[in-house]
Amino acid sequence: MKIKTKLSLGVGILFILITVLIIVGVIFINKLSTDTQNILVANYNTIDYSRQMLIALDGDFTKGNSIAEFQKNLNNQQKNITENGEQELTDKLTDDFDKFKNSPGDSLISIDLRKDLTDIMLLNMQAIERKSTIATNTADSATTILAVLGTFCFIIAFTLLLNLPGNISNPIRELTESIKEIADKNYSQRVHFEGHNEFGELAKSFNSMAKKLEEYNNSNLAKLMMEKSRIETLINNMHDPVIGLDENKGILFINNEALKIAGLKYGETIGKKAEDIAVQNDLIRSLVQQMIIPDQTINKNENKLLKIFADGKESYFNMETMRIEIIPTGETAVKYIGDVILLKNITSFKELDAAKTNFIATVSHELKTPISSMLMSLQLLENDKNGTVNETQKQLIESIKEDSARLLKITGELLNMSQVETGNIQLSLQQSDPMRILQYALDSIRTQAEKKNIQLKIDAEKDLPFIKADEEKTSWVLVNLLTNAINYSAEHSEIIVTLNREISNFGVTTVKISVRDFGKGIDSKYKDRIFDRYFQIPGSYKSGSGLGLAISKEFIEAQGGNIALESEVGIGSKFSVTFNSSNS
Repeated sequence: MKIKTKLSLGVGILFILITVLIIVGVIFINKLSTDTQNILVANYNTIDYSRQMLIALDGDFTKGNSIAEFQKNLNNQQKNITENGEQELTDKLTDDFDKFKNSPGDSLISIDLRKDLTDIMLLNMQAIERKSTIATNTADSATTILAVLGTFCFIIAFTLLLNLPGNISNPIRELTESIKEIADKNYSQRVHFEGHNEFGELAKSFNSMAKKLEEYNNSNLAKLMMEKSRIETLINNMHDPVIGLDENKGILFINNEALKIAGLKYGETIGKKAEDIAVQNDLIRSLVQQMIIPDQTINKNENKLLKIFADGKESYFNMETMRIEIIPTGETAVKYIGDVILLKNITSFKELDAAKTNFIATVSHELKTPISSMLMSLQLLENDKNGTVNETQKQLIESIKEDSARLLKITGELLNMSQVETGNIQLSLQQSDPMRILQYALDSIRTQAEKKNIQLKIDAEKDLPFIKADEEKTSWVLVNLLTNAINYSAEHSEIIVTLNREISNFGVTTVKISVRDFGKGIDSKYKDRIFDRYFQIPGSYKSGSGLGLAISKEFIEAQGGNIALESEVGIGSKFSVTFNSSNS
């Protein structure tokens, strides 16, 4: 039988029985109400009238009140004839009362009246007893019928309660367990439901699906093994070391290059925990350190430069960690399944970079002396003691002087950059007055600003704390920022330089130096690259090498400070340099 038919039949029968129970109950209640009402209205009222007439009969008939009371109740009784024989008794009572009114003192008539009233009361009391018996029988019948119907309803409801939930929930539970087994790749799982209901059809469909999945799984196993071998071969033939970890940091795969630089064997790694191997292997410990230490501050997505001694030489590798996440089939939540560590060999690039740095440093150093000599010679030519020069010669000397100064500046920047690239920045950190450093930088560029009629506005806070900084390199950075502001400002404009203290949320006091111009500003798409080496904004002032801001950033950060940019096209730019106070 279908589940729907079972539900409809069981609930339908229960509904019909409850309806019949309600109808029968209402019928019997109405019948009992009618019987009770008949007793009250018919017989009880007659007894009450008779009682009132007896009371009146015992009264003083000479005053007339008793006669009137008796007559009133007699009239009511004449209207309330309900039982067989009651009319004759009432008529006899009426005749006797008429006689009594004519002879009030006749005791025989009074006795007849009392006998008439007693007969009427006895008749109605017998009627009350008879009707009470009928009402009792009706109540007993109602109780019996309602009890039978109620018991029948209870049996059916109890049967449905015991059987119906199990008939529905048990197959669903069994089916759910079977689906979980299929999800765990146990494709041999089957369900068996007896009967020809919906669950039987569902079991057939499920078993058919499981059988097809089992066949599909068996037929694709060889193909999957071939694909696995192909991927392993591909990984082993990669020239870069590769290590794969599962979600529990167990090593899933490691290629030959990684084994070679780590000094490990294949059987010592596959299936083992990375942290267990890291205990005795420095390279593995360095590679997985950022993953096995929860509070590691290194960003896993950033490339990390590693220097590894392998094959009798030092090699350099860029380490990249890729977190692998998937969305399993049929699910919506992202699931983490492991990490892949990729080491890219950049030794050749590192050697080329070192050679480039050494070349730039050597050439810059060699060029600096003759350029300085050229500038000295130009100063001698400008001296009138060595002879006069005409106006054209003066213009040529001035042009050569500007080009030489620019070459000297670029040479100095290249020398500074070579220091940055080799990590040989020489800092002389000391307690320094930020106002003195700023004043030195302002004095250095004041003439340049006056040539363009640019007004320098200084907004410096008083009693600033000292900072721990290298005065020479910090002044160089400020000169570079001020020079750029002058170059990108229009004539007769202004540059605002501010010097103030700031207190962070953690109570750390910092000193901030800002240089703001009102030039054309920097497009937002170039803000992230403005501090890159050799980068120049397209269409901008081209006299520099594109190294000034990059060197400034390296100098400031080497001192523990920070340099930042705020800019908007058409409004101008604001460069800020921040140092911690020496008291923090």
